[in-house]
Amino acid sequence: MLKKIDQYLIKKFLSTFFFTVLIFTMISVIIDFSEKIEKFIESDITRYEILVLYYPGFIMFIAGLLWPLYTLIAVIFFTSRLAYNSEIISIFNAGISFQRLMRPYLIAASFIAILHLMGNHFFIPLGNKNRLDVEHAYIWTNNDKGKTQDVHMFVAPNTKVYINYYRKRDSTARKFRLEHFEDGELVSLLKANTAEWVGPTNQWRLRNYEIRTFNDMEEELILGRGETLDTAINLTPADFVDYKEQHMMMTSRQILDYIAKQESRGVGNTKKYEIEFHRRTAEPFTIFILTIIGMALAARKVRGGIGLHLAMGVGIGALFIFFSRFAVVFAAGQLIPVIAGIWLPNAVFGIVAVYLVKNAQK
Repeated sequence: MLKKIDQYLIKKFLSTFFFTVLIFTMISVIIDFSEKIEKFIESDITRYEILVLYYPGFIMFIAGLLWPLYTLIAVIFFTSRLAYNSEIISIFNAGISFQRLMRPYLIAASFIAILHLMGNHFFIPLGNKNRLDVEHAYIWTNNDKGKTQDVHMFVAPNTKVYINYYRKRDSTARKFRLEHFEDGELVSLLKANTAEWVGPTNQWRLRNYEIRTFNDMEEELILGRGETLDTAINLTPADFVDYKEQHMMMTSRQILDYIAKQESRGVGNTKKYEIEFHRRTAEPFTIFILTIIGMALAARKVRGGIGLHLAMGVGIGALFIFFSRFAVVFAAGQLIPVIAGIWLPNAVFGIVAVYLVKNAQK
């Protein structure tokens, strides 16, 4: 059962947290709108796309990006006020230990962490998709880095596709080649002047094709000049689209499916997707660590008061973000495993949290 002191602290924590989120979100929206207003005016974008698709996604993106930092600021802000008003001292004098005082903080942090976990894995990616679709259509129209000329792509561990030119507007490939290898030797070759995407499930229509099959010194040739051939190939138009933020637009289920698809092809370019997936789980745990750090720092009454505590909190938050990005760079560069790179900041700052709790005001 929650006692009155627990209810009081939880209410203080959550109200301060959501007020912090509201203030910083409003500032972020104002800054973003001032930067993009010319693009909005010059383009054919509708109010529906701005108000219903873009800004709800933008708000979720900003909130998710800084959720742990908001938690730290909220904890330090309201705990410093409690310490300044001598409420923390009164709680300790009543016989409540520091560990017991942590209980309502961790309960509130659990609620925030669960919201963040669900948002990271599902809701924020959906919002990002709406936001980025609008940006790609009206603001950053040249952000698609997907190759369309001289494309070499594995569609299976021993099967490679070559396309001389791919036209995105009608999903048509020119000078198409499908090569299959066994033990490093070419065993079959499928060529076509054009290949047209028909639709799910991975159906392509080849025109003016030829099929060559190699067996030692023997060769079998099938010519389909002026004819069409419908065949299934593990290739879709989405494989020719590559935005820098592609991984941010996928739910966690879609990321896992994408990684499995690339591994089935024998392709290993999935680092940023693996990093994104593990980040979405690691960040909610960061909320617990920063909550404990903020509480341990702010519970002690000092001469500088709230201002000093907030400065220390922002400094710790900035240091944590810097360290997290630093570890991600190492993980992306394959210097350390992805899981280690994502969870290392939590491990280091978890040790800091334990130290601060042991030396916190009793």
